[in-house]
Amino acid sequence: MAPTPTSPALRPAPRPALRLAAGAAVLVACGLGAAGCGTGGAGAGEGTGVTVTATSAPGGPTTPGGTASLEPGETPATPGRPTGTAAVHTEVPRGEPSLVTGVRFGRHATFDRIVIDFDGPVPGHTVQWTDELVQEGSGKPIDLGGRACLSVLLTPAVAHTEAGEPTWTGGAAPTSLGNVTDVIRAGDFEGRVLIGLAARSQRPFRVAGYTRPDRLVVDVAH
Repeated sequence: MAPTPTSPALRPAPRPALRLAAGAAVLVACGLGAAGCGTGGAGAGEGTGVTVTATSAPGGPTTPGGTASLEPGETPATPGRPTGTAAVHTEVPRGEPSLVTGVRFGRHATFDRIVIDFDGPVPGHTVQWTDELVQEGSGKPIDLGGRACLSVLLTPAVAHTEAGEPTWTGGAAPTSLGNVTDVIRAGDFEGRVLIGLAARSQRPFRVAGYTRPDRLVVDVAH
């Protein structure tokens, strides 16, 4: 699916009533906007005038795009190329799942930026390189076509409405990115959302959570 045009940065729409899905889905998504990338944007890295794209599910919330000013109390993300390859694990108290509303992309000079937007606080997350991406719920391996994969597990989180409609779908990542080729929706089951960042090669990465709007920023080196 081709990326949809970006729109001005917005606060995510009010959270719809949620229920846990009875199964898992495997989809491919694309998108990014400037709350996590762009000139002086909150969570911005190096580079100016970065081109961004964004997507959300048909009929679902609109994912923010464009550029955004720093909010009070926020500072830009660390500029420069990421340097770490170790797994990142962050836990939060178990509570109401946060809703994934979209995934956004942007290219910087030395890294690709992937921003996962939420309606609700940034959930716990485990981010690590993996040799095999396994679908949540079914345990079925997902064909990566020989590519590297950075696994992003979110919990507690959901990516669907009460009616079971996905709030995030997509397609391939923009060809302008230097390493990341696809973002795979690899599960939405029992409060766990699994996202796979398919890449040309395993490179250093970094992870940071931000508020206003709530989002998880993952930078993957070229």
